[in-house]
Amino acid sequence: MPAIRKSVRSSLVAFEVKPFDPQLYRQQTRRSTLLVAATFVLLTLLCSTLAVKLFGLPGGDNFRLNIAGVIVALVLTIALVRGVFWSQPWMAAAVYSWQLKRSLMRITNVMHHVTAGVRVEDPLSMKILRFYHLGVSQMHLLDGNSSEHVQMLAEIDQHQQKMTTLGIELDQSRFDSEWIKQLERRA
Repeated sequence: MPAIRKSVRSSLVAFEVKPFDPQLYRQQTRRSTLLVAATFVLLTLLCSTLAVKLFGLPGGDNFRLNIAGVIVALVLTIALVRGVFWSQPWMAAAVYSWQLKRSLMRITNVMHHVTAGVRVEDPLSMKILRFYHLGVSQMHLLDGNSSEHVQMLAEIDQHQQKMTTLGIELDQSRFDSEWIKQLERRA
């Protein structure tokens, strides 16, 4: 389990946008979602039934025991997902999606610093915004959300032209959380 925690922590330090087939992504995330949901349902049935059998009253109101079984099942499911399922190949698409969304959220939380830096042509801010555009574009592609992507195209193109003019590399598919720390120290 410590190795998994370490990999989760290290994934938050650096993340790289990688090519992912949208059809395969949706197929894998549906499968992993169904497996996790089935695990939760089975654990809920098991925990609730066990709680009622051990502590319940025959013919009595066992609602609280059933709720307790659901809560225990939820905790067990979360522990299984984070401790066991997370490193399984069938969870790879869901883990990748979680890491991508987590990276994008870290940028969203400091977007006011990023946009202020872009206005003054700060190279670090330009790179962060470029990664953000690449990441959001990929999420739209993976989720099949083309209308949102179309709305961003003008902003993405404008930013690309600005980066090209400044001589900043357009391939910013890797995000390092240290960039956020550097940006916050400057603000």
